[in-house]
Amino acid sequence: MIFETHAHYEDEKFDPDRAELLSSMGQKGIGRIINVGSSMETSEKSMDLAHHYPFIYAAVGLHPDAVREATEENIDRLRAWCRDPKAVAIGEIGPDYHYEKDPEVRQLQLTAFRKQLDLALEEKLPVIVHSREAAKDTMEILTDFAEKGGRGVVHCYSYSPDQALEYVKMGFFIGVGGVITFKNGKKLRKTVEDIPMDHILLETDCPYMAPEPHRGERNSSLYIPYMVKAISEIKGISTEEVEDITWENAMRLFNRVKDVN
Repeated sequence: MIFETHAHYEDEKFDPDRAELLSSMGQKGIGRIINVGSSMETSEKSMDLAHHYPFIYAAVGLHPDAVREATEENIDRLRAWCRDPKAVAIGEIGPDYHYEKDPEVRQLQLTAFRKQLDLALEEKLPVIVHSREAAKDTMEILTDFAEKGGRGVVHCYSYSPDQALEYVKMGFFIGVGGVITFKNGKKLRKTVEDIPMDHILLETDCPYMAPEPHRGERNSSLYIPYMVKAISEIKGISTEEVEDITWENAMRLFNRVKDVN
């Protein structure tokens, strides 16, 4: 069975066939899914999905695009959700400087990031980190977080293999998605080659980032076998081993998730 650690099935792109698609997951080998919030609205929808489907769990949090929502009232709402057994992580959170050039807004991103990391420590939950073109700030903040006992995954990893190894030393996991199948995904393939298998998680970020040969289409957890195959070839192990090891990795990090009976 496959453990999908990062999906967005609340997205409107799934409105036409969400129930049918999700109901097919078990038959297609997808055993567990974490639906990840990026705003107060999508976090609430993620919790709703988690309560509707036994194999879905939720992560709740504020993406850098939603940092203005990081009020004390909303942090309290996140805290309440974190105390629900179906909430297994805080995310996706972190800085994203790709489009945002305003120093004041970047500072808001970092402030919201730190608030949510503090909440993760308080609630003893792992974090799902979104970081884009913010390598230095992310590393500095997560180093402090790890020293305080924090843990998590760097989602949709896009930085250097050397930095990935530093995250692994800190106890973090590396999220590997469709980019590993892209022709221009050489840096991620090198990262997967260099880091230990016991720190890799499978993810799609669906409906985005579909792997080859479906690039440009709506992504879903059903495409994870393409990533599994790519990792197996890089690591020189079977696809079954990739599935088994990444399942155990996810269960180790998201320890509120119940295993397959």
